[in-house]
Amino acid sequence: MDFSNFLYLGQEIGLVVLFVILFLYDVFGSEKGKKYFQGTAVTLFALFTVYGFAEACCPAFQCSSEAVFGGMFIRSNLTVLMKNILNVTTLMVFLQANGWLKSKETAVRQGEFYTVTLITLLGMYLMISANNFMLLYIGMETASLPLACLCAYNKSKEKSAEAGVKYVFISALSSGIMLFGLSFLYGALGSFYYADMAIALTDTGFNTLIITGFVFFFAGLGFKLSLVPFHLWTADVYEGAPTSVTAYLSVASKGAAAFALIFALYQVFAPLQGVWINIIWWLTVITITLGNLFAIRQTDIKRFFAFSSISQAGYIMLGIIAGTSQGMVATIFFVLVYLFSNMAAFGVISAVENQNGGDTRIAAFNGLYKTNPRLALVMMLAVFSLGGIPTLAGFFSKFFIFMAAAEQGQYILVFIALLNTVISLFYYLLIIRAMFIREPENDAVATFKNNRYNNASLLFCVAGLLVIGFISCIYSYIGTISFGVA
Repeated sequence: MDFSNFLYLGQEIGLVVLFVILFLYDVFGSEKGKKYFQGTAVTLFALFTVYGFAEACCPAFQCSSEAVFGGMFIRSNLTVLMKNILNVTTLMVFLQANGWLKSKETAVRQGEFYTVTLITLLGMYLMISANNFMLLYIGMETASLPLACLCAYNKSKEKSAEAGVKYVFISALSSGIMLFGLSFLYGALGSFYYADMAIALTDTGFNTLIITGFVFFFAGLGFKLSLVPFHLWTADVYEGAPTSVTAYLSVASKGAAAFALIFALYQVFAPLQGVWINIIWWLTVITITLGNLFAIRQTDIKRFFAFSSISQAGYIMLGIIAGTSQGMVATIFFVLVYLFSNMAAFGVISAVENQNGGDTRIAAFNGLYKTNPRLALVMMLAVFSLGGIPTLAGFFSKFFIFMAAAEQGQYILVFIALLNTVISLFYYLLIIRAMFIREPENDAVATFKNNRYNNASLLFCVAGLLVIGFISCIYSYIGTISFGVA
């Protein structure tokens, strides 16, 4: 290893530099200067996001795959693309958090939110680029522990403190389970490097020790993905955490775990595919079904989207089950569209919550179309995209992921997923009914002017929902730079 290895860490180094700048600004900036902290943080991170896409599109930076730092860290066009998707998510969160961070409770701690969030993003970067299970574990811990702080950010509120405690316990449990499984795998295969483990697994075949190690490893990532039966923490944490943090958990954390799982399954455990494909098949069916059924019962909109995100995790697994390059492309595209859909929904929730004193009941959205029609229309587009209504981006993402699974003969699984899509349309219509049909309550939110930062995020998300599905070159671009397929 030499210092030239650091040339492959452009995004990681850029993120660390950005963190140091914001940290120093927050610590040493004057009271007058801190008035511009949020605008500076959003602008710098927007430039960093643009840099990430410029790096992905510039031929001089593109490469097939480069393993550095003794083979522990891997950089490829695919990892760069995945990190850019997380960057867009984080930028949307920063924009939507602006109004909340200006409240009396959080105004003095706004710098902490940005810096802690950047630390979690660095951990997700490491998870995606890991070519060694120890680096994957370090990345997961780097992402998880600061997220617990973000969940408990509104420390004076009981539910927020409860969310932070629950997330700490769940993170500790999932990490312990994963390490236990990795110790089994190391004992059986003698290495933590993906390539070496794959070779050893091919040579020795699988046995009880390896299968047990895989099950525990998968369970650890299952907690991060909120797959059933590892989902029990999701609703409580999503409800208690600040809305912007909930949005971050539902998209960035889930996306990073899905990307890490893709690499692990197909770079290490491919010889075990005949074993784990059946496990994932049943988990996918149960996750999609239970997520949809429990969403119908919810009266709190954040718990509602918690179970919606659980069902969406099941759809993500459809692409992984396909096990082909088309399946991987469909999974990445699905996460990209899910980003726009979920961030649009949580942007509206954040705007309404900031006006009504933190009320997140679905009933609080009654008559929203009469008082704030633009926000109601954005929420309608978001939930219709999540439900897979044609012409919106969510329809195309589900179509591609269903097609990838069907091409591998998973017709029963696709049929079950389609039936669940119908169920999801029913409970998404509950939100539409509240906004467009029901009369506002006495304490309903009056007409208000939304924060310009939040407006910018919603405009960006709506553009993605309306346009991205029809720009077929985006799907082809993902396939071309990732796997060489269109």
